[in-house]
Amino acid sequence: MPLVNMKKMLADARRGKYAIGAFDVSNFDMAAAVTETAREERSPVILMGLTPDLADGKLPYWLDSVKALAAAADVPVAVHLDHATDLDFIKECVDGGFSSVMFDGSLLPLEENIRKTREVVAYAHRFDVTVEAELGHVGDGIVGSSEIGAEKKTGFDNPDDFLTQPDELADFIARTEADCIAVAVGTAHGLYVREPKLHFDRLAALNDISPVPMVMHGGSGTPDDQIRKAVALGICKLNIFSEMLTAFNGALKEELAHAEHLAIWPHQLYQKPLAALREVVRRKITLVGSAGKA
Repeated sequence: MPLVNMKKMLADARRGKYAIGAFDVSNFDMAAAVTETAREERSPVILMGLTPDLADGKLPYWLDSVKALAAAADVPVAVHLDHATDLDFIKECVDGGFSSVMFDGSLLPLEENIRKTREVVAYAHRFDVTVEAELGHVGDGIVGSSEIGAEKKTGFDNPDDFLTQPDELADFIARTEADCIAVAVGTAHGLYVREPKLHFDRLAALNDISPVPMVMHGGSGTPDDQIRKAVALGICKLNIFSEMLTAFNGALKEELAHAEHLAIWPHQLYQKPLAALREVVRRKITLVGSAGKA
């Protein structure tokens, strides 16, 4: 079926009190595995692209392949640009056919975040493209590459240092006209160095204030009971990447360790890693309550 507008998808989730799994997919194999699992579970799904996987001329090839998967699917599929900061690149992705984009101005001063988010919204809405913004900042749990692909040379971010402020939320949404909002309530990107502790009182307050669906980044490694409670308190989109990578790469490492030789066709080599990735996707779809909602 044609790509689905993420705004409608998340509005349905908010009314139904469930969330949609949003999965970063770096290549066709990952995108196909996520889409096929969503079809098996009869779940709507969001396929996300990250700038490092799309830059340097790769955007049209990635997008064409993912749009083809969506067209062949019999469940709702949205294709979303995740954690982008370059306005020209965001506009290029809108022009290319993404059904939603995220402008991440979470590290900018508040007024600059509002101004740039407004600019993205004004452009994207001309093409019926959904815009996700971020207020507060969901940082990184490990040193390495940040969520936008930049090298991180400092230690992990303390999630409690960047929480979304309830007294800023209504004004931010009113002035930007963003369609959904990523909030910081205690999660982190990447692998946790300590177990997260979500601020559920703050999340409940944000949900009471927000006129638009809320998004949780840093879903990988967050305990299931905390995710269930977050969905019950208004989270409508849960972002997942690191858990998929851990499952895939762990199975791939095991396959290579036991291989008699390394001249293995990727089609054979990736079978168990992709099966492990699919199980992560299946578990998250069940966890957020979207199975059977397509």
